[in-house]
Amino acid sequence: MKFKQIAIGIASIVGVALLLWCFFSVRSCVRERQWLALGTIENHPKRIYDVKFAREFNDLNDVQMKVAQAIGVPPVADREAARQLTSSLVELTETESYVIDSLTHSIPFLIPSAKELLDRIGANFLDSLSSKGLNPNKLVVTSVLRTEDDVARLRRRNQNASENSTHRYGTTFDLSYWRYVKVPDLRGRPYEDVPPEWLRAVLSQVLKDLHDEGACYVKYERQQNCFHITVRR
Repeated sequence: MKFKQIAIGIASIVGVALLLWCFFSVRSCVRERQWLALGTIENHPKRIYDVKFAREFNDLNDVQMKVAQAIGVPPVADREAARQLTSSLVELTETESYVIDSLTHSIPFLIPSAKELLDRIGANFLDSLSSKGLNPNKLVVTSVLRTEDDVARLRRRNQNASENSTHRYGTTFDLSYWRYVKVPDLRGRPYEDVPPEWLRAVLSQVLKDLHDEGACYVKYERQQNCFHITVRR
């Protein structure tokens, strides 16, 4: 008799649990459908303007080189040598705010303060997009640490390439101002595209703020379609 009562009690509990699960599952599905029915997440742009690149971002190589040689690592021969400098270099990976391009003449390593600067730029970029009513996009890192092997190969391809670039010291990275990676969706709802001109304008504002506070040097590279950035401390 007691066993039967226990079995009935357990069955009742299981039944109630199943009913609750069905109720919340159905409600969740209804809400999801209502969410998706709202359609594409649109931009609501405001306060978007370009910084005057040639005037604001004109820190020459000589100026950047002094800082790079003072706080950076000595030039490294190759990727294996860079991996051995674990206390001096940090390897980059994709984050919520930026991706690493298919690097052909550099490797994804920076000194810690340069990595912190890159992370800060990425976070500020996403925050700024949100505050300006624009949908999220990731930055694209196009060049990082150049080894001696990278410099040699680059100069064979382009004799005008600088042999003594700040990229050799782990203090410098390039960010494309035309290419970005669109965040695909939010719970299945697609984001509306953000024109690259608007993204470039937001990035330029982010960089100007950091440049003006003395966090970095920035050079506008017209031919490479990128901002060349060196950490200052």
